[in-house]
Amino acid sequence: MNATSPEGALLLCRAEPENVRPVAHLLREQMLLAPAGDGWSVLVPEGKSWQNDGGGTDAEPVDRIVAGWATALAVGSAWPVLALWWDGDRAGHVLASGFRRPVGQVRLADGTPVGEDEAMRTFAERLGLDPVLDVQALEGLTRPDPDADARIRLRGLLAVLSRIGLALPPGPDPDTPGDRLYAAADDRPEAEPIARTGRREAVKAELDAAESGRPGPWMRGPGARVLGGAQVAAGLPLTLWGMSRRSGGRVLAGMLLMSHGALGLAYDRFRADGADGVGPA
Repeated sequence: MNATSPEGALLLCRAEPENVRPVAHLLREQMLLAPAGDGWSVLVPEGKSWQNDGGGTDAEPVDRIVAGWATALAVGSAWPVLALWWDGDRAGHVLASGFRRPVGQVRLADGTPVGEDEAMRTFAERLGLDPVLDVQALEGLTRPDPDADARIRLRGLLAVLSRIGLALPPGPDPDTPGDRLYAAADDRPEAEPIARTGRREAVKAELDAAESGRPGPWMRGPGARVLGGAQVAAGLPLTLWGMSRRSGGRVLAGMLLMSHGALGLAYDRFRADGADGVGPA
């Protein structure tokens, strides 16, 4: 990223890195993947997707891009994805879980919340947080506090999530400037690269994961056919909507939905044919 760029983002996945890796490849973005506590992983994007490279066109805002990524990851997996993001004026989070509508909140730089408090209750429910103590802590992050800016509120959110196992490694966190975030993650010995690839290579990575004995929950059986069809049906209008709004994040999410759905249908059919002796065993 540019040395003057304040934008930064993290994708927190409630799954181990081995389960996140094949799905993350389908984003076709340069990222680093690292463990982030008990049953959590963190993806640190390189950041060029929201960087203005001087071509005369403003880059898409970081919040739209990471919301699309989180949605795309969540619909292709059985675990939720939490996107944290910040820029010079605002910060916020978006939680994506399956096909349900994402929930989140935006905060101005001084910490002033924008949005409904009720979103925090939905957030807590989807992550399995304590409906009393944790919800009270989350709602406290939505109340006016002149001493709590947007970054402090993000750290407060992470503190609540630490109760369900989240533990970010030192470096890739909201305290790190956006232009240093990727480098800070790269310094961690446990971080591994998720390279920017073509669609064919990304799909091959997912199939390799399935053939190695760890197929995604959407890859086999009647449930896979239903989910695959739903993903294709949902992906097309989302892609068209994103194109009409010039939202690269929504276009990516829609295309990834269709890719996931088509791949799931094809893989399930291929393996079924192989079991019947029609195709390869």
